[in-house]
Amino acid sequence: MKKTLGILGGMGPLATADLYRKIVLLTRADSDNEHIRVYIDGNARIPDRTAAILSGGADPMPEMRSSLRHLELCGADCIIMPCNTAHYYLPRLQAETEIPFISMLTETAKTCARAHPGETACILATRGTLASGLYENALSKEGVSFFLPGEGQRDVLMYAIYDCVKGGRPLDAAREPMKGLLRDLRAKGADYFVLGCTELPIAVRELALEGPFVDSTVELAKAAIRFCGYEVNE
Repeated sequence: MKKTLGILGGMGPLATADLYRKIVLLTRADSDNEHIRVYIDGNARIPDRTAAILSGGADPMPEMRSSLRHLELCGADCIIMPCNTAHYYLPRLQAETEIPFISMLTETAKTCARAHPGETACILATRGTLASGLYENALSKEGVSFFLPGEGQRDVLMYAIYDCVKGGRPLDAAREPMKGLLRDLRAKGADYFVLGCTELPIAVRELALEGPFVDSTVELAKAAIRFCGYEVNE
């Protein structure tokens, strides 16, 4: 029996749209009627997760809980969140519902282990995700070798994520800094890069940056498609 999908979104809006686009493109279907029924709560009122984790910003949980309640009322069979940093709160959210969440961190780590055995990843993410140890834990469980970007490199990532994609400023301003960041990280031993923020696949695509990359949004989309009983276009 086919299952329905709930997206706890709005973190941010463009990343939510990117996830839904990937779900549609990656679902094997010959007509409209062969796609997954999806409920999207694009709650842009959810406070910033990185600010909450690093500097005592507003707690995202009340608004995330509100979105969860809406998705429960819709009848979603599983829930996904197109925000890596928001997974810091996933255990608390999961404890409040019987609807299973699919972790993009777990799915991404499994893909790293399967697709890049013996290679070293560098995690590209927000300061909140990097400080929380979310990916370090997920990748370590799968035996994946990795390292983190330095402080200055994190500034470049935050600029691309927050000022450009979230802030709606031209991405061209991030082109050379991002190219330099990837070049420097390759020199330090990165064989590939984990796009551990859902704004980064958007930046990578628009700027035509060279990887190889493991896209956490793609891995989440594939896992959701399979959970709902559909086939993935590989």
